Amino acid sequence: MTRSEHLRNLLALGVLGLVLALLPPALNVYLRSFALFTMMYVVLALSWNIISGFTGYTSFGHVIFYGIGAYACAILVADHGWHWLPTLLVAAGVAAAVGVALGYPVLRLKGPYFAIAMLGAAEGVRVVATVWDGLTHGGLGISLPSVENSIATYYAMLGLMLITILVAYAVGHSRFGIRLNAIREDEVAAEALGINATAYKLAAFALSAVFPAVAGGIQAYKVLYIDPPSVFFVQITIAMALMSMLGGKGTVIGPIVGAVLLYTAQELTWVNFPTAHLIAYGLFIVIVARFMPRGLVGFAIDRGWARKGMVH
Repeated sequence: MTRSEHLRNLLALGVLGLVLALLPPALNVYLRSFALFTMMYVVLALSWNIISGFTGYTSFGHVIFYGIGAYACAILVADHGWHWLPTLLVAAGVAAAVGVALGYPVLRLKGPYFAIAMLGAAEGVRVVATVWDGLTHGGLGISLPSVENSIATYYAMLGLMLITILVAYAVGHSRFGIRLNAIREDEVAAEALGINATAYKLAAFALSAVFPAVAGGIQAYKVLYIDPPSVFFVQITIAMALMSMLGGKGTVIGPIVGAVLLYTAQELTWVNFPTAHLIAYGLFIVIVARFMPRGLVGFAIDRGWARKGMVH
């Protein structure tokens, strides 16, 4: 990709950030919340894509980090009187440490074994959060002080989304990203070429853990109440994966497009088909998987509507 294309993409991101920054006064509470949740899922899809799209290790347990971030924020705010913004840094640090500690054993597994191990880890963390009354308040959950925070959390999520996009873009266009792609395509060959696969996988896993944790912290402060079933809900991980695959995993723009379209479709089907929205949601996914196996980005490239360099 040429320098002018990089500048064009960064300019487009800047324009997007400016437009979204000017929106809140013109939005009602529902639309502001809708925009916040959409941005949150963009963050989650891009984060999942770092380890599962770029590196090829499909994770079914990434909700672990989202839940850790939510609990870090809730515990520090409700039990220790912290301002909510510094708790996001703590959430990021704890998630990165857990990512390294968890990633070292599970990243030795491959394919479905890694996916199942992550799913089991997510369930294990949920159980720990449920029974550890002294820290997490157990099944009762944690209530945060009631405040009007829709504007503050909107801008926090906007900032996080822009940072996540920039980091994903940097990874996708760096030597680090190229080596992750090499591991995805053939890990044995990558190691034979001198790539330290373990170190790169751990770095990607820890990096992919940071952004969901911060998103979880912002979300906890937004809704002002969390409990284990809500923040360690496996469907959150499934949404990350589906959104990334819908748009085109292994790219930067793909998870963004997938998150926006799939979350919008989910909301529309919920509003218009409240008793059958899951069926409509599932049919939409099946249609895309059947006719666009490489996602919307791959479909656009195959049809000649976009060049590979334009969407990566």
